[in-house]
Amino acid sequence: MKLHIGGEQIKEGWKILNIQKKPGVDFVGDITDLSQFLDESIEEVYASHILEHVSFLKMQNIFNEVFRILKKGGEFFISVPDLEVMTRIFLEEKEPDYKIQIMKFIYGGQIDEFDFHKCGFWEDLVLNFLKISNFKKYKRVKFFEDKFSDTSQLTYKGIALSLNIVALKE
Repeated sequence: MKLHIGGEQIKEGWKILNIQKKPGVDFVGDITDLSQFLDESIEEVYASHILEHVSFLKMQNIFNEVFRILKKGGEFFISVPDLEVMTRIFLEEKEPDYKIQIMKFIYGGQIDEFDFHKCGFWEDLVLNFLKISNFKKYKRVKFFEDKFSDTSQLTYKGIALSLNIVALKE
């Protein structure tokens, strides 16, 4: 099984875990509780712009749980807003409307009760969570080819806003 956490886009071969029951959602639940999945039962986990909605205190447990449910050779696809890039853009931007857009990328669009960001990420922080969870191989990528059309591909004036990392469970 391949698991898309926080997704809504139906795609063959993938199951969706979402906090809200919506059409196409296979499992209702929260990324902070993956107990409904057996050890080493998932081939791929895709989490695009979902981790930032969770408090920093719960983050290491999430990475540990993803490692637990992944099969050996399984991949964890992580996409989060890149806090380093966005803060640099915010500080350099002069136009108020653009500053507001960047602020929404940092703190969430806040269009509903779930669209608030509680944690910011930069590459070293994500790699630290992965290392502690026993992921030994990982790489940063520009985007995820052939996965989903989502916020992992967001750009602002030609600058990629997402930090995209693929981690491999050996």
